[in-house]
Amino acid sequence: MKSLTLRLLAPLLAFGLLASAHTAQAENLPISAFYGHFQGSGVAENSDSLYFGVTVRDLDVRISPEAPGFYVEWTSVIRSGGDPNNPDVRKRTQRMSFLPSRKPGVFNAVGAQDPRSPEGLGWTSINERTLTVHVMRITATGGYVIQTYDRTLEGTGMRLKFTNVSNGEPKRQVDARLVKVGN
Repeated sequence: MKSLTLRLLAPLLAFGLLASAHTAQAENLPISAFYGHFQGSGVAENSDSLYFGVTVRDLDVRISPEAPGFYVEWTSVIRSGGDPNNPDVRKRTQRMSFLPSRKPGVFNAVGAQDPRSPEGLGWTSINERTLTVHVMRITATGGYVIQTYDRTLEGTGMRLKFTNVSNGEPKRQVDARLVKVGN
């Protein structure tokens, strides 16, 4: 009888364990899991990509502790236009420092707390394996621009998804893969 009961209950127990494992929410990684130096490249698309193609970007990202919080520094090297054998090259570096907020996994940008300022309003949050940085700016005409950088840890590096939205309209998107090259 025990054998029959176990055979009948085993599938129900297994289903219950699978269902509870599936519904269990994954834990957010600590910020220290994102620390490191990452390099890679990606493709940028914008609203004109259908007509003018896409651009390739080389990317360099550093995420490091900075008491009492951390900083994120990212450099984009954009090659576009000009002679295909000697394209125009632009390099842009940004750095933001973050401090813990009252809410776990959410950090406020240092000095970027006014969307009307050139620095904008910045904050970051961690959702499972993704560190997301948001920067919002109000334009001179009263519109807005929101830039979002999703940096998701994967294997030996991270995947970067960048979106730039202006007044609710997607303007640019970058999808890149980066490899961890140092701490």
